Amino acid sequence: MEYVKLINCMRCGMCLPHCPTYRETFLETASPRGRVALMRKIAEGELEASERLLEYLSLCLDCQACATACPCGVNAGEMVAEFKCERHEGKGLSFMEELVLRKLLPHPDRLEAAVAPLRAYQRSGLQKLVRSLGVLKMFPAPLGRMEGLFPALPPQPLRRTIAEVTPAVGKERGRVGFFLGCVMSLVFSGASHATVRLLSALGYAVVTPKAQKCCGAPNMLAGDREGLLEAARFNVDLFAGHDLDFIVTDCGGCGAELKKYGHHLAGDERAASFGERVRDISQILALHADELRERLNPLSLKVTYHDPCHIAHCQGIRQEPRRLLKLVPGLDCREMAEADACCGSAGTYNIEKPEMSDRVLRRKVVNIRATGAEVLVTSNPGCLLQLKKALAEETPPVRVMHLTELLHLSLAPS
Repeated sequence: MEYVKLINCMRCGMCLPHCPTYRETFLETASPRGRVALMRKIAEGELEASERLLEYLSLCLDCQACATACPCGVNAGEMVAEFKCERHEGKGLSFMEELVLRKLLPHPDRLEAAVAPLRAYQRSGLQKLVRSLGVLKMFPAPLGRMEGLFPALPPQPLRRTIAEVTPAVGKERGRVGFFLGCVMSLVFSGASHATVRLLSALGYAVVTPKAQKCCGAPNMLAGDREGLLEAARFNVDLFAGHDLDFIVTDCGGCGAELKKYGHHLAGDERAASFGERVRDISQILALHADELRERLNPLSLKVTYHDPCHIAHCQGIRQEPRRLLKLVPGLDCREMAEADACCGSAGTYNIEKPEMSDRVLRRKVVNIRATGAEVLVTSNPGCLLQLKKALAEETPPVRVMHLTELLHLSLAPS
């Protein structure tokens, strides 16, 4: 990590009220400026990178709300991620990291096969029996949390049901590549099908290369920089084989990572071009707001929008989703307090740090309930998983939908 990044922090405290972990603990070591100070002391040789110190750093959700608030642009979350990568270099991967990051994620077919038993577990009725009997209490707590997060899986993974090329409806106005997020394609295929249908209805031919791999974000979070670079090179090479105007994703986490490919693969012109053409689906749809307005049917629903951290803070996309929701006739859009505050999902954080994740989540649920909304709209799979489970347990329950699901629900047949 560049030392200049560490000394840019003025310790002004502007980040404190925006940091989820600081708001829950009021501990300096759980704040962005505290984390930067710890990393600086390590760089200057005044502190050893002890397990306790690393635990303080690992409490960071990497929501990057601190970067949005900082007048100097200090991004503590990104710096912690870079620090972890540097600490990890040369140490190799643990057995579980090797299994997930190298044996599963780079191989979509293996990843789909790994999820197949969970699909059978749900569809056979065994899940309902296991939950009613409390069997999961006999297993390690992380396993129970993982099982509880997964909603009903679609009958088939998206990769098996989506066409390699979906033609434009009517006159073709452009060609876009569609990047399949791992969780989106396995768990939320309905939302991604809606994404493709919306793009097609607006005149885009949608190219979905089936061989594409994970964006590399899980590798970055785990400190596996080599795995991240391998994924980036593969995806850049794959999409370079198609003549595309944009590369579109409906996964906030993927979009944030894909846009950094030019940075990760510095000096690679194709990687820079790839990153510059990446767009969140809301950015593309917002370009055609007037056309969409004429084609959307009324929906009589009270909705509120949760800003995923990877969309609002990492990509700076805030107005586009709200503008799209306001296009739907009859939709009662209600802004929630702290809409861009983290929900506590943060990749695998809700499994690794369950207590802090739940504390952050409770604050989010209170703000959602205060709006009186019937539907919560968001655009990141981690948020969808976290909030679907939490809001299904509320009375009355609040339905959680991806932005494209709601828009497609309103879209008039062409």
